[in-house]
Amino acid sequence: MKKAIIGQKAGMTQFILESGSIVPATVIVATPNVITQKKSEEVDGYNAVQLGYGKANLKRMNKPRLGHFTKANIEPKRFLREFKLENSAEMNVGDEVKVEVFEVGEKVDVAGISKGKGFAGTIKRHGTHRGPMTHGSNYHRGPGSMGGCSDPSRVFKGKKLPGHMGVERVTVQNLEVIKIDTENHLIVVKGAIPGAVGGLVTVANNVKAKVAK
Repeated sequence: MKKAIIGQKAGMTQFILESGSIVPATVIVATPNVITQKKSEEVDGYNAVQLGYGKANLKRMNKPRLGHFTKANIEPKRFLREFKLENSAEMNVGDEVKVEVFEVGEKVDVAGISKGKGFAGTIKRHGTHRGPMTHGSNYHRGPGSMGGCSDPSRVFKGKKLPGHMGVERVTVQNLEVIKIDTENHLIVVKGAIPGAVGGLVTVANNVKAKVAK
């Protein structure tokens, strides 16, 4: 069954497994999500649900968005995300989705917005190699050849060049859930997830199961 929830990155810590080994872990706070809208195949052409998360500031909400929550008779939420869940047809507007939908040992995909790195060169941004560092090379951290003079007389599309780095949607796959705290609405996953502390993330079932070799 496909499951998903919206949460926020609380930070990283260490977690001691039953085997005694210590692993890096990330704590995700996921207070109960509320279904704010339901999409049906008859009306919209597909089945999905829209989840709302976080308390919204009514002073910063426009009338169309406020009317969306008024129509559903739900307290306005700050964040909205849509998920195609297998059992979405059985869900109703106003139902809550809690951290209990996930289990310890389950593999999940966590998506979020990566940290902004500002303007970065090709070595930091794309991991390219640098030039010789000896005297007289006069070329150390440049972007590389920018195209021939007569042929092709242009720069190919997709050339890895300096530019803005970060603030992109990043998904980390196959993270293991190592703890579920239903009382404090916490999900602890093994490893790191994208984004800064407090950043919005979505947790869902893994789309590509990791094949054991």
